Amino acid sequence: MSEKIPAGVAAVKVLENWGVKNIYGIPGGSINSLMDALLSEKDRIHYVQVRHEEVGAMAASMHAKMTGHIGVCFGSAGPGGTHLMNGLYDAREDKVPVLALIGQSATASMNMDTFQEMNEDPIYADVAVYHRVAMTADQLPHLIDEGIRRAYRNHGVSVIQLPVDLGWKEIDSADWFDASKDYQQPVLADPSDAEIDKALEILVNAERPIIFAGIGLRGAGDELVKLSKALKAPIMVSALAVDIIDGEYEGFMGSFGRVARKPANEAIAHADTVLMLGTNQPFIEVAHMYSGVKHIIQVDVDPAMLGKRQRTELAILADGKKVVSALNKKLAPQPESAWWRANVKNIANWNAYVKHLEESTEAPLTYYQAYNAVNHAATKDAIFSIDVGDVTMISARHLRLGKGQMWRTSGLFASMGIGLPGSITAKLDFPDRQVWSLSGDGGFSMVMQDLVTQAKEKLGIINVVFSNDSFGFIKDEQEGTNKGFYGIELQGIDFAKIAEAMGAKGYTATKQSELEGIFAKAVEDVKKGVPVVIDVKISNESPLPTMTMELDPDKFSSEQIAAFKKRYHAEGLVPFSQYLKEEGLENTGTKLVDGGF
Repeated sequence: MSEKIPAGVAAVKVLENWGVKNIYGIPGGSINSLMDALLSEKDRIHYVQVRHEEVGAMAASMHAKMTGHIGVCFGSAGPGGTHLMNGLYDAREDKVPVLALIGQSATASMNMDTFQEMNEDPIYADVAVYHRVAMTADQLPHLIDEGIRRAYRNHGVSVIQLPVDLGWKEIDSADWFDASKDYQQPVLADPSDAEIDKALEILVNAERPIIFAGIGLRGAGDELVKLSKALKAPIMVSALAVDIIDGEYEGFMGSFGRVARKPANEAIAHADTVLMLGTNQPFIEVAHMYSGVKHIIQVDVDPAMLGKRQRTELAILADGKKVVSALNKKLAPQPESAWWRANVKNIANWNAYVKHLEESTEAPLTYYQAYNAVNHAATKDAIFSIDVGDVTMISARHLRLGKGQMWRTSGLFASMGIGLPGSITAKLDFPDRQVWSLSGDGGFSMVMQDLVTQAKEKLGIINVVFSNDSFGFIKDEQEGTNKGFYGIELQGIDFAKIAEAMGAKGYTATKQSELEGIFAKAVEDVKKGVPVVIDVKISNESPLPTMTMELDPDKFSSEQIAAFKKRYHAEGLVPFSQYLKEEGLENTGTKLVDGGF
């Protein structure tokens, strides 16, 4: 007589074989056979009880972004599953592998319009690259395995619906298997010598070259810097890729767009050649990013991305890391150019401005002073889970990220509330590293119920909440588009008290002189496995708008420039045009249009 195993247990064992360590969700009647299976396997897979399914799905998505490994979450039939949607769409838009297990009524109740029973297939059809309903108990482990393989292959979300009765039915132990040991990631061929030679020809003859790198170049920071130094081309990155280059590099301009640093926006407006590596920057078209660029070389692993957003002179279907390595092998060091010197000066001027903001001791308390405290308290291998809004912009500008540190957020989907969920998975995945959650008060209040998850799991996470009683990012948008401010004011919250009520440690900072002591205490608290919330009560001033700067005397009156500098504490900021003139270069800059976030 053959040995038997509950189908739900077999399905969970498939997850284990694929290396899944943590699964996020909330139990419910329609998912209880999965809960039984997780109970049976609790020594081999860890169930993380979240307080909202959205947090579970966001944690699963951020797990995939931080590790490259599939994230797994679940929800019961109806509302439990639909609560997952925000996190699932985040995974879809950032193209990371996530598996969502959705409860369903027992097979005898399906299609009978009973309690919480509905046709769930169309609900998940848009978000998923693969979505199926299990019809028999024997299908459960097969569908889990297939869903994982499809999520990896198609860089997206797989959804498997589990009629609750099937998980309890027994199947033959010998009849199920999975492909976890057989799966291999495809390896792209090296770029051809002809492609590298053509790229070198374009780059060496460029007068104003820029290297533009995205998340496809993670792990290649040293090679990128080597190429930049040899080519004498500064490096610009997408906002999601600000952690791939050591922030201290003299040729590092940061990111482009609204979530940007001044040097990147100014340089791209004057560049004639761009080497675009592993990025799908969504604002290239709407912001007319390349309106003055003559030569574009694009490198991507996805053929659908080549030429997607701009006319391209040379498209290379290859791993950007391999292309950079091949260029470095063939490229002779180029002489220092006026273009290079102008950009290095501009970067140094921006860095001095940032330092001035961060080290100011003036009241009221600002974002920048708080980030100075974060930078001083952060370890060399710190992980930052960043929420969406002004905090994204300020993080891209003021986090001094070094080699070994990591930052992740919600990219193309840009969903508020991602910071706290991401910190949960970060601490579970990397228990020996320092983990930060950085959020505005708007985003944090959407998910703050799961502070109790951090406390229950004994996760030593530093949650910094920047409280200005406002949706600051939207306030700045309304200033430029609306008749007045409306709907952006927030009722203030004492987040330190909320933290204490949930089993975390809470601190409140209201002035710059308090920051060092509070952050020092927080660093010690988290070493004991206690989560901390630091509620930083900041001013509601707007960050410098790098898309619409009023600094250039050739374009703005002295009165306009003086008012702009006063508002943004930018008395020391110099327009890029001045450095171009100092180096004998023509001011040929095109006007950038603010394409949004």
